[in-house]
Amino acid sequence: RDFEVAAFADLRKAEAGDACGRCGAGFEIHRGIEVGHVFYLGTKYSESMNAKVLNENGKEVAMEMGCYGIGVTRMLAAIVEQNHDDNGIKWPMAIAPYHVIVLPLQTNNDEVVAAAEKIHDELVAAGIEVILDDREVRAGFKFKDADLIGIPLRITVGGRGLEEGIVEYKPRTADDFEKVAVDAVVERAIIDVRTALMG
Repeated sequence: RDFEVAAFADLRKAEAGDACGRCGAGFEIHRGIEVGHVFYLGTKYSESMNAKVLNENGKEVAMEMGCYGIGVTRMLAAIVEQNHDDNGIKWPMAIAPYHVIVLPLQTNNDEVVAAAEKIHDELVAAGIEVILDDREVRAGFKFKDADLIGIPLRITVGGRGLEEGIVEYKPRTADDFEKVAVDAVVERAIIDVRTALMG
């Protein structure tokens, strides 16, 4: 009794090929991620704030307002959605929490710890953002955590490798590591980080 139906319509979700109500062309369907927004506010807030401007006739009118924004957390979620695999995140270098993670495998081996700390310190001195995972846990935990967190470059220092003068070097996006000379790995990481950051 309090409501009168003005019109009846068949409503459904638009699908690919449906005609556009404005131009008649068929719709295309694409996936998207909303990271920014634009809202038209009209005069709702300007009227309550008595915010006015002069129109073309010199008459005071309430401002037409809108708001625009980018959601930082939405951007991070979108980046992770586009850059991950079954093992975790694959941060792009420009926004990674660290550029490089250094993993000393045997924290009870003074040579391994010293080599890892030297690599860490030289990278820091070069302005590279690096983290040293010196936890006393098994290698598998360190590898899994490094992949899960998604640090772009991983340098693994182990006792056997040091005997050969090498460390393992693995970009997060690579399927496998490569052996790099201990005395060359810092320069390699610097070049890779700077190249990725430039572009």
